[in-house]
Order: sequence, then C-alpha cells, then structure tokens
Amino acid sequence: MSVVSTKTVGNIAIIVIDNPPVNALSHAVRSGVSEQIAINDENDNVDAIILSCAGRTFCAGADITEFGKPPMSPSLPDIIDEIEMVNTPVIAALHGTALGGGFELALSCHYRIMDTAAKVGLPEVNLGLIPGASGTQRLPRLVGVEVALDMICSGKPISAEKALKIGAVDRLSLDDLETETLAFAQELLADKSPLKRIRDITIEAAPGAIEKYRQKIARKSRGFLAPFAAIRAVEAAATLPYDEGLKVERQEFMTLISSSHSIAQRHLFFAERLAGKVPGIDKKTPLRDIKEVAVIGGGIMGCGIAVNFLNKNLPLTLLEVTEEALETARSKIEGIYLSSVNKGRMTDDQMQKCMDQLTFTTQYDDLSTADLIIEAVFEDIDVKKQVFTKLDQVAKQGAILATNTSFLDINDIAASTSRPRDVIGLHFFSPAHIMPLLEIVRTKNSADDAIATALKIGKIIGKTSVVSGVCYGFIANRMSSCYGREAGLLLLEGASVSEIDQTLFDFGMPMGMFSMLDMAGIDIGVMARKNMMVGSYDDKAFLVHDALVASGKKGQKTGSGFYIHDPATKSKTENPEVEELAVKIAEEHGIKRREINAQEIEDRCIYALINEGFKIVEEGIALRASDVDVVFAHGFGFPRYRGGPLHYAEQVGLEKVLKRINEFADLYGSKWWTPSKLLVENSRKN
Repeated sequence: MSVVSTKTVGNIAIIVIDNPPVNALSHAVRSGVSEQIAINDENDNVDAIILSCAGRTFCAGADITEFGKPPMSPSLPDIIDEIEMVNTPVIAALHGTALGGGFELALSCHYRIMDTAAKVGLPEVNLGLIPGASGTQRLPRLVGVEVALDMICSGKPISAEKALKIGAVDRLSLDDLETETLAFAQELLADKSPLKRIRDITIEAAPGAIEKYRQKIARKSRGFLAPFAAIRAVEAAATLPYDEGLKVERQEFMTLISSSHSIAQRHLFFAERLAGKVPGIDKKTPLRDIKEVAVIGGGIMGCGIAVNFLNKNLPLTLLEVTEEALETARSKIEGIYLSSVNKGRMTDDQMQKCMDQLTFTTQYDDLSTADLIIEAVFEDIDVKKQVFTKLDQVAKQGAILATNTSFLDINDIAASTSRPRDVIGLHFFSPAHIMPLLEIVRTKNSADDAIATALKIGKIIGKTSVVSGVCYGFIANRMSSCYGREAGLLLLEGASVSEIDQTLFDFGMPMGMFSMLDMAGIDIGVMARKNMMVGSYDDKAFLVHDALVASGKKGQKTGSGFYIHDPATKSKTENPEVEELAVKIAEEHGIKRREINAQEIEDRCIYALINEGFKIVEEGIALRASDVDVVFAHGFGFPRYRGGPLHYAEQVGLEKVLKRINEFADLYGSKWWTPSKLLVENSRKN
C-alpha cells in the first residue's frame, strides 16, 4: 500500500499522506507527494488540491533517521518548490502537529486551514539545526521578521489560535476538518482567489531589530550555534531576494548538520526517547491506577513535588507534623502559583482549580486512599524508615510508596515495610516543579508494574524519566560528587572559587560548582556526607564546605557561602574567607599550592564526571550510556551541544580521555582516578 494516495470529491483532489505513526517526511512520502501533486495539477477535472494526512497528525517533521545518509531525490526543498509553482490552488489541511519539515510543507501551499486543537512550529533548533527547506525564508514573509525569529529560535510550537492571529494560517476548522477544507476550497474557487505564493511576498525588518534580537537571546543561547545561524538566515530573508536568501539558509543548514553540536543534540533527542525503554517492561506490563497522590513533607522539595500533580488536576494530600508547618506549606504552594499568575503563565481561575485539588493533614490515616505516596522528609535514613513503617500500617494494598531521597539506600528503606515490591525511588530535582528530570530508582525488589507506572507518571507530569539502580547518589548525585570532589581539591591546591566556576561556565555549564552549591545550600551535601561510610569519599575535598557550614555560612539562604550574596541586587562577590580556609587546610594536609590553568580545571572536573559515568554503566546502575547523558543534561545542565558527558568523551576521543585519566592517577593516586573498565574496553574498540 502506498504511503501517499489521492481521493477525489467532485472537482477537488485530496492527497492523503499515511505514514504512521507521525507521517514523517521519508523518501517514500516525498516521492509520493511529488507524483500526486504533478498528476492532479495536470488533471483538467481537478480545480483544487487539498494536502492532508491520515492518523493522529499532519507531518510532524522530517525523517531524522535519514540524517547523515546520502540524499535521495526528491528532496523536501524540491517538492516544496514544485507545490508552490503548480497552477492549481493547493490547500494544506493541518491537524495534530505540523512541525519542522511538516510546517515547511504546509508553507509551500497557497492556503492553510488548521484544526483548532492543532499546533505548528519549527523546532529544528532543538536538534542543533535550522529549518532547511525554506522555513527561514517563508515564515518571515508570512508573519514578519520578529515573530518568525521567536518561533524559529525558540523552537516552540504555537497554537492554532495564535497561528491565525499572526497570519501563519488562513482559517481555523471548528468542526470536521475535511468537510470544512472542502468548503474552503470551493469558496476560493468561487471567489477566483489568486494563488498566494509566499516567495513573492517582500518584507524588511525594522532598523536594528535583528541585532537587537541577537543580543536578546545571547545569554540564553550561549554556546549554541543554531539560534545564531537561524538569525543570519532570517536576516537574509529580510535583505536578499528569495532565491539568494534560500542559498544562505542551505549553507547554514549544511554547516550545522555535520557539526558536533547537531550530532550531540540529535544524540540526546534519541537518548531521551530510549531512556523510557526498560528491559522486561513493555506495553503489556500492567499499570497501577493513580487517581490520588499524597506527599509527606511540606518543605521546598515536597511543595514543588506536589505542584507537579496539582497542575494535572490530580487530588493530592500533603502531610506535615504540625498545623503551623502545614500553613507554611500552603503559603509555599500558593507562592509558586502566584508567581505563575503574575508572569501571565496561568490565570487566577486556573490557580484556584489547582489549589482546590489540595488537602492538608497531620494524620497518616488520611493517606489510606492514596494510590501513590511520595516521602520528601529530612534526608536521614532513620527518619525515612520511621515514615515508611507508618505507611506500611496505613497505606492501602497496591499503593506505590516512593521516596524522594537523593543519596540514601532505598533497599534499606524498603526493608522497613512488609511490601518492598511497592517501594521505589522518585528522585525529583530542585525546584521540583520546574526541573525536567525524574530519576526512577528500582530496588532489588521493586515490582515491574510499579516501575512501569512510575514511567507513566513521569510522562503525565511532563518529566524526562531515567531508571537507575540503587547506589549512593544513584546516577546524578553520584557523578556530581566526583565532579564536586575535584572542584574542592582544586580549591585547596591553589585555584580560586571564581577561576573554577568561570572555567566550568565557559565549558558550557549553566553555573560553576560553587555557585551551584551556594544556590542549593552547602549544608545539604555536608549532611549527606555524614551518612556515608568513612573512606567512601575524599574528606579533604569538602573540608572548606564543612567549615563554612559550621560557621553558619550555607550559601544564598544565609547570605554567604563560597560567595557573599547581596539580596537587594542579587549580585555576588567571592567570599575572602574561603581563600583563608583553603590556605589553612592545605597547610595542615601538606598540600603545596600552585597556579592552576583553566585546562587542568576543566579536565579534572569533566573527566572525573566521565569516568564515574562509565563506572555507573559498567556496574549496571544505569541501563545504558545514553541514560547517563540524559541525566546530566537534564539534572545539572550539561551543555546539550556537547551531548552529555559520555557522548562528549566519544567526541573528544576515548583514548585521549583514558590517557588523561591515567596521568591524573599517576599524579594524584589511583584511589579516585582508577579508570573504568568499560572506558578501557571501549577505548580499545575505537
């Protein structure tokens, strides 16, 4: 059966693309569309052509599995040119999502009608690319330069209502899309409407508008190539004839598609989808019904976790030990929502609808009907075990009992219940209602249906979920501990707080290690290390941290830590006390201080991260190397244009990485620098 076919209704030909699941623009689709457009344009009995798709969506984009392979004719730009230049009016009927190449295909048509629930967009920037089939030239001509820049550089799809408002589509379908598109076609024919060829529209940008936009996105797009390539292409649309602008777009696209940036971002695109696939769990695995949720603990983390579920209108009960603590929790949650209302992200009615789903209690018995209970109390194993002992007594059979612990042994926590099969880890990252990562921790006893349900929950609340085994810190925090260890040792050896942070920032991290510690609270790590076995970490690396916390300097929340923070201006300056502590501690431990260059800082911090990541895969804590990349990209902001720590190692060259790790082992000892066996094995294969 052909993936492209034509049916006729009177004098109207309806070309239907049927290439499930998302009607990707594969070679077969492109060939079929090209052939059917030509046949129907030459048919004297056809007065108009409708281009539509079967299934749940219009073309959701190019077939990215073809990227990097020899091009096959006809290309998408070829058929887009063909469609625009036919003499029979072509109307795109859009439903579901018309994204990337799918939207570019629609832009080649003379008219567009859109289902009210549909979305359109050009998300190529998320793959380190720009639209490569005239999107940067057509969209600005249709909607204006600044609106087009926003759509292309953000990669975010827009609603049907907005698409109509900005002029990206001509009409909305309020009921049956095919019926209303046929009526639209007859109306155009009756009115003898001209063929609207977007290439013929002339535009120009307001003076300075493009440069102003370039400056506007400079900070957010720091390090990325694609957004700035997109700006250059749109600038060409505003300043050059269509065909000349198209050459600029093609040149920028071809440069990007072979770049390490796009290769890395495409790696993460596939890795994020692969992360949800767990051996032994598939579509046949039963799911538990989650209709009510409970959260224990009304701190910053507990409240953030609660908001995720309230946003999806799931009834939620929040438990705290006192009425006063409950009132504080209520204020925190209201504060989160008020911030969204003030920023225009939700209405007062939407906020109230979320708050109406929230119940507060101090009684464990009130959790007896919950299908999912998430513990988010103090990071102390004994406290958490006490909570789970109580839950074992009150939770209904089949309820999933989850802990939000960042470091602790969940097998030990699960052993405090009579139902370890129901116990899992759901490790959210702070702020929990914003951060996109969810680590789902599978214990030695966790039931398959509990893990399958957790993966489903992650999708419902909009998280990118990765399954981890049990170890200290799981994937994210175990790796971060090694990264932090080297930053702490470098501090003692002579590098300053600002030098270390600036190097990591320049590498592409959203902030340096010490800025991150100040933001999160230095005391969190100090408390976590108290639960670790002696010798399981390098205590010297964290002595400055311990001393700061002991003197009440815990970071932003106390006004000082590694930096001194000005609450009025939000500015920070390096805390001179840190240097004094580093000098004193180095002297006590016989560490000779020296000047340390940025390359050594980068290599020690990033290669420690890489080595630990390989060990985590080697031990089976992570299911696959790409899961490690997803965790660190989403949990700690590892630059997407580097593809995650283990992908980055491959780009650098595993032999080179291994050689440097061995050099550090010779210099600083093998205890923390023993190369991962998996890294050694993989380096031999390359």
